[in-house]
Amino acid sequence: MPAFRDRLQVLSATIIVLAATSTGAIAQKKYDIGATDTEIKIGNIMPYSGPASAYGVIGKTEAAYFKKINAEGGINGRKIKFISYDDAYSPPKAVEQARKLVESDEVLFIFNALGTPSNSAIQKYMNEKKVPQLFVQTGATKWNDSKQFPWTMGWPPNYQSEGRIYARYILKERPTGKIGILYQNDDYGKDYIKGITDGLGTKAASMIVGEESYETTTPTIDSHVVALKSEGADIFISITTAKFAAQSIKKVAELGWKPLFILNGPGASTGTVMKPAGLENSQNIISATYQPASRSTPAQLTSLRSSNFSSGNSRASVGNCSAMSSVARSASRA
Repeated sequence: MPAFRDRLQVLSATIIVLAATSTGAIAQKKYDIGATDTEIKIGNIMPYSGPASAYGVIGKTEAAYFKKINAEGGINGRKIKFISYDDAYSPPKAVEQARKLVESDEVLFIFNALGTPSNSAIQKYMNEKKVPQLFVQTGATKWNDSKQFPWTMGWPPNYQSEGRIYARYILKERPTGKIGILYQNDDYGKDYIKGITDGLGTKAASMIVGEESYETTTPTIDSHVVALKSEGADIFISITTAKFAAQSIKKVAELGWKPLFILNGPGASTGTVMKPAGLENSQNIISATYQPASRSTPAQLTSLRSSNFSSGNSRASVGNCSAMSSVARSASRA
């Protein structure tokens, strides 16, 4: 009997130890790298310098937003550590910064990195590492490939759809017009070209009288604008980023050219495009934008008159608030 009691005592002690160990294991939460009970590390890549530096304000706005979240107590007690690096709109530099964020800073995910060239350069790496490339700040159609790149999530309406909107507008308003297109020579620009040509259908070949592409390293696109005017175009489509959008507006005005002027959404900013180009030169420009999520209306064609612009606002700034709100809502459920 004493031996039996000893065994029971040993068994009881063992159960207590196992129970305590199990309780500790259950209580111990496990997170992916970049998240703890007190902090969430979010990485970001922005062109704070280089040819697309005008969009650097997006990264600064995001940083201010997350600072506000932290000041209000964070997300379920967790503070956000927002780490944003400059890639100068250079794909090789974007790869370098992505590696730094993932391997050195050990972020939970990279959020809202800007630019089709930069995101294209890091897409394969991010998916190999299985680190989310979340809400990429580019409307290229390539982000909608969940089978091959499940860790990449797009966000803005895609550029091909925007291109088709312009095509439908032209067919309605200027069905006999002659179109000259200026575009960035990468996936960003080529997506728009496809959307426009698809939208024009069988009339594309006869209506498009000229296409001029430029590299992001080009100091000026003036000669391309002159070339399109010389082709006899009476419809000018500028598929550009901020710096080159401003140049295209200014050059059209200098030439005294009066085409139907269509400017793609990423170039439709007051502070970074219209003002540098001259508000007097920015009248009656047509572009496409989309409404804030709270208005649940589809993308619509809008006449962007300088009198309707409010300083510093752009399509991106409205959309980013929606994206960041989504991040906060998702994280609050963690």
